[in-house]
Amino acid sequence: MNNETRTGMVVALWQGRTVAGDRDAAFDEIARVAGAAGRAGAEVVVFPELFLTGYQRDDLGDLALSIEEMAERIAPLARAAGCAICVGYPERAGEGLCNSALCMSAAGELLGNHRKIQLYGAAEADRFVQGTRYTIFDLGGKRAAILICYDVEFAPHVAALRARGVDLILAPTAAMRPFEHVGEHVVPAMAANHGLAIVYANLCGAEADLEYFGLSVIVGPDGKTLARAGAEPAMLLTTLKPHYDAALLSTQARDFRPIEEDR
Repeated sequence: MNNETRTGMVVALWQGRTVAGDRDAAFDEIARVAGAAGRAGAEVVVFPELFLTGYQRDDLGDLALSIEEMAERIAPLARAAGCAICVGYPERAGEGLCNSALCMSAAGELLGNHRKIQLYGAAEADRFVQGTRYTIFDLGGKRAAILICYDVEFAPHVAALRARGVDLILAPTAAMRPFEHVGEHVVPAMAANHGLAIVYANLCGAEADLEYFGLSVIVGPDGKTLARAGAEPAMLLTTLKPHYDAALLSTQARDFRPIEEDR
């Protein structure tokens, strides 16, 4: 369903709990939520980081899937839902493991597969192979990209994507307490400062020694919060306008004035 020419692009996210290593349960939940999002008119629904398995696990290598295997499982779910699906999973890449997220179109075509660029902390650095490139594709008439969790907290990455014409960032996330300020303030600031929309889909609840704060959010390119979750499972659904008043969008990229260091 494409509402872009009439009322804008409808986007959705799912804030859910960990599936605790149960991939079948994850696929069932993806099917159920994507189906509901599609029936509500969404053109894309975003799920959290490593949603397929859970984030804080020692068996991600055993649970990992190749891009081809993941795409084969997600494609029929997207077609059945009539809605694009963006979801995080552990990707088996040769002898290594990547913290990845793919986006599958409503027609069951792979739009992009992103490997997390900014690995968070020593545990992620030890576990995953670092991503080395941006993932950009067309989605519902918009230029979209995927950034995973910590990726979206880096202004240079968001600025680089905006410079490449991106106006929508899909951000699967597994952010934990006590970093609630990221969902509350950092993500809206990134959207406002760079003039693009962000769909930030976090986990919620507890897993091992972590407690995910939820607070998933969809922010428009004018920096306004369009939908916000609390601490419990929730689906958010909102509409991005087809056009935004240029006077309300950031002009930082044009106006930035670098200062030379004193000599």
